[in-house]
Amino acid sequence: MFVVRYRKIFFALSFVLIALSLYGMFSYGFKESIDFKGGSITEIRYEGTRPDKAVVESQIKGLGFGGFSVRPSENDRYIIRTQELTDLDRTSLVNAISNNGADKVAVERSNTVGPIAGEELKSKAIKAIVVVVLMIVLFVTFAFRKVSEPVASWKYGLATVVALFHDVVIPTGVFVFLGHFKGIEIDLLFVTGLLAILGYSVHDTIVVFDRVRENLRVNRDIGKKEDFETTVGNSVHQTFGRSINTSLTIFITLLSLYLVGGPATKDFALLLIVGVIVGTYSSIFVASPLLVTFQQWQKSK
Repeated sequence: MFVVRYRKIFFALSFVLIALSLYGMFSYGFKESIDFKGGSITEIRYEGTRPDKAVVESQIKGLGFGGFSVRPSENDRYIIRTQELTDLDRTSLVNAISNNGADKVAVERSNTVGPIAGEELKSKAIKAIVVVVLMIVLFVTFAFRKVSEPVASWKYGLATVVALFHDVVIPTGVFVFLGHFKGIEIDLLFVTGLLAILGYSVHDTIVVFDRVRENLRVNRDIGKKEDFETTVGNSVHQTFGRSINTSLTIFITLLSLYLVGGPATKDFALLLIVGVIVGTYSSIFVASPLLVTFQQWQKSK
């Protein structure tokens, strides 16, 4: 199949995307929300007509709070993220966005996340991703433990690691660039999205790997001599339609959520859209062709 035959082209494309993502991470850094760096979250509800977002932002700019973000919520609220506020600062904020009492507003929620808590959340988020990746690799290695030829079972786990790295780095890189140019922040919902992407990606990868295992067993039972490259190509071909159809269904659902969903889930839906596209690509064009590359490296020794 062309996926295996032209695998170097697909590997090169993935390498370029990963390189760009890593460049963005090291050059621009992460635009962290207050979930990680600490600050205050204030949810304001308007009892009358909610003003435009630009109006609220102009009202807050004059307070000298530094960086902040204003996000619409429901039809009558704004969620305002700022640096950590004192009681006096919070009063000034409410007065500013209510035009000194001209507009009726109510503070629905006011939370503060300190920098220590933010560092703890960041540490736990990283640990969660590492643990998930480790458990997935152990599961894949165990599930394919009876596959020893022509590629050892642990190499299926290694191919999965490469695919998972691919599926985490590229969406993260996309959001690093969006954070730099569009001001999109990385919060705990972003971490949740990455974990969901990992789960989806490995599910799609295992489906292809399982077909490879099944075809190897059938060939062995009937005594059929077939190149491993051909077996992998046939396996990808047999699961190609299923992978595309499943991904397309999820993509349409997420696109609907992104277009007509609430502002609070917009970035989350965008992350999952990118993750589904990248995860589908890695399962078909990266993980499975890697098995052929491993086998050829093994033969050349």
